[in-house]
Amino acid sequence: MLYYLLIPLVPRFHALNVFTYITFRAAGAAVTAILLSFIVGPVMLKRLDTAANHQVVREGTPDTHVLKSKTPTMGGLIFLFSALVATLLWARVFSHYVVLALLVTTGMGTIGFLDDYLKLKQKRLGQKNEGLVERYKLVGQVTIGLALGIYLWQFPLAPNLPAMSTTLPFYKYVLLLWKWPALFVLWTTFVLTGVSNAVNFTDGLDGLASGLSAIAFATLGIFAYLIGRVDASHYLGIFYLQHSGELTIFCLAMVGALIGFLWYNTFPAQVFMGDTGSLALGGAMGAVAILLKSEFLLLFVGMVFFAEMMSVVIQRYMFKYRRRRHGLEYAQQHRVFLRAPLHHHFEVKGWSEQQVVVRFWIIGIIGAFLAISTLKVR
Repeated sequence: MLYYLLIPLVPRFHALNVFTYITFRAAGAAVTAILLSFIVGPVMLKRLDTAANHQVVREGTPDTHVLKSKTPTMGGLIFLFSALVATLLWARVFSHYVVLALLVTTGMGTIGFLDDYLKLKQKRLGQKNEGLVERYKLVGQVTIGLALGIYLWQFPLAPNLPAMSTTLPFYKYVLLLWKWPALFVLWTTFVLTGVSNAVNFTDGLDGLASGLSAIAFATLGIFAYLIGRVDASHYLGIFYLQHSGELTIFCLAMVGALIGFLWYNTFPAQVFMGDTGSLALGGAMGAVAILLKSEFLLLFVGMVFFAEMMSVVIQRYMFKYRRRRHGLEYAQQHRVFLRAPLHHHFEVKGWSEQQVVVRFWIIGIIGAFLAISTLKVR
């Protein structure tokens, strides 16, 4: 918004030319998002606490998490509001890249909000806290994924690249082409749904998902900036995507908002993001990777999220297999992980919550360095 308001004034006020630089607007978005988080946070915390929007503790979590049932949830509204407003202020909001990222983030956040709202309503009524039925939640995620895939197929954003394609890390100018539109749409849906659920599984300890997401968005922001520059992309041997640099502003706005949210979410947390925040974060992360044609980069950027999700998948299916093969008692005694998702496994092994969070952040930073290394190792 500021771009469109101030750029026409450049001939009269030359200093306003800084708004043509993505780096300046990205920094402005990050600072704005942080400040908004500090302004909105206390107000939102008070309202959530007054409304008794307290965390519903998941089944199977360690006993130490019982105290968390008195902590307000749905705090994802804090960083979503801050990031979206900052993006609207500093980005070229008519960019297709920005519009699609905002729509996917808002759509996934809406699904998460409905899930949180129903859980809290059921808790107040003394009913089982199931929230939004799992298949309905999945239908919503798949619908958003299908819509994004179909749109990108019908309206390609990069005129110099095939619409149904993605890049591969470590390879110069190599594209993976999807021969049939249906495969491309399903691939997009799979990535978006998978990442949103992976972040959701990771959101189980104070500051874990928010810290890891900030690291991931900072890394994706670097890629968006480089991919959106003709000179940098040519030098690095990566494909150039015109106007994709605007996603840098969206990513940095998310980083700033998450840093501000960590002020309230770090141990001991004053608020949790809930599914409102975790599904939105995963959706935003997946959407940025898809728009940059860098989906495989998520294996590095989101390695902790991937490990958390796989721990749940492995635990669930191995339990079902052993129960069917050897009986319930055997299956309960021979689990792959002590608890799932993975962060609970290490809690049961004796790690403190702070140790798990910081060590997983370190792994997330290592994943970010590996992702950035793919720019030169080609």
